[in-house]
Amino acid sequence: MLIKARERAGMTQTELAQRLGEYQSFVARLESGQRRVDVVEFIELAEILKFDPGLAFTKIKDADGQ
Repeated sequence: MLIKARERAGMTQTELAQRLGEYQSFVARLESGQRRVDVVEFIELAEILKFDPGLAFTKIKDADGQ
């Protein structure tokens, strides 16, 4: 989901990392699932990538079949 949102925003991992104040490898770990995203980070990602965090949570929940 994060990859699609980043690509829709027309950003590279490096550009997103700069906006977050992190390294590109941080974004790569988030996108690959090697690192979990906490709620505060998720909201910041939503603001930067311009997606609705509530809707995204619903989609994630539905994808897990819960």
